[in-house]
Amino acid sequence: MHSQKLVTAMKILVLAWEFPPRIVGGIARHVAELYPELVQQGYEIHLITVATEESPSQEMVDGIHIYRVPVPPSNDFFQWVDNMNRAMEQRGQALFQEQKKFDVIHAHDWLVGDVAINLKHHGKIPLVVTIHATEYGRYNGLYNDTQRYIAGKEGILIYNGWRVIVCSNYMRHELERAFGTPWDKIDVIYNGIRPEKKHRRPDFDYRNFRRKFAEDGEKIVYYVGRMTYEKGISVLLTAAPQVLEALNDQVKFVIIGGGNTDRLKQLAWNLGIWEHCFFTGFMSDEDLDKFQTIADCAVFPSLYEPFGIVALESFAARVPVVVSNTGGLAEVVRHHSTGIVTQTNNPDSLAHGILEILSNPSLAKQLVEAAYKDLGIRFNWSKLAKETAAIYERVVEERQTVEW
Repeated sequence: MHSQKLVTAMKILVLAWEFPPRIVGGIARHVAELYPELVQQGYEIHLITVATEESPSQEMVDGIHIYRVPVPPSNDFFQWVDNMNRAMEQRGQALFQEQKKFDVIHAHDWLVGDVAINLKHHGKIPLVVTIHATEYGRYNGLYNDTQRYIAGKEGILIYNGWRVIVCSNYMRHELERAFGTPWDKIDVIYNGIRPEKKHRRPDFDYRNFRRKFAEDGEKIVYYVGRMTYEKGISVLLTAAPQVLEALNDQVKFVIIGGGNTDRLKQLAWNLGIWEHCFFTGFMSDEDLDKFQTIADCAVFPSLYEPFGIVALESFAARVPVVVSNTGGLAEVVRHHSTGIVTQTNNPDSLAHGILEILSNPSLAKQLVEAAYKDLGIRFNWSKLAKETAAIYERVVEERQTVEW
């Protein structure tokens, strides 16, 4: 009974620098899918995020109270982050006046660290921190002042957290290694997905849509995500000639995502595979959902990946998946059970993994079925929300026993 009382009364203030329709990386989707589940479980959620031109400054979305603060653009990224924290803090202080007491503040990543720490001290409210990735991990070390500055911000936020949530066991080890974070201060809660988002629309013209990307006889292998070094797209392109040779050039490699692709296009040209590659640029969620139904294989050859929510999206879309064995990807995808896991930064291994899928339709079908089933077991948002709620309850109970 005691914990039920806690749940019904509990009010959470969430800080996230991205939230739909503003989607930069994985945080927006994580936040947008986790908190409606917590609302369903009786929590009152208030979220402060960054304003977009098309969204109202205050609204209710899926039961979440949303407050969007305008942040003036700046050519200096760190100046922009500072402006955002000031604007969020102003809104947070006003919320303290309007809403009286919050039970927990939940901050997502270092960008909202300053406001999270200030509001924590101002309201004497325990802070839960989710670290989605680290600067140390992205670059396998810290090599310049910018990287050290960001890592410093991450470290201060982690230190200020009552508890710290990460998305994989790999990340738990990383926080311990990079920041000396006590093992027993860190909780592992996987990311999740709503598989129903990926159901095929009945009015979809499959054949004509597919022809926008490939010839009828070609297999479609794709990558979707950010165009950054740590995503390993160059490893995929380097593996492509082996795949093409084995399958008589009947493969199209589709690279999906916004950002600067000049270096990757140059690599494709140098490798002699330019006519077998298609760089789409940014693709809307609606088109991506359609695209995934025409694809034969999804490849995520990351050099660093705290979790790999893109793999879950492919599970949900029933596309067979090939990944590298870095970070959380090796936890998300089970080799020869729910996908193919290859050696990180190894084009030969990656080519072999892709060919396993493309040359063996019965294996691909088996992997897809098992992967889809795994979504309901390990990556179900309702289950993950309960795990998050248990952390809130623990923190609130512990807070009641201490003088601030």
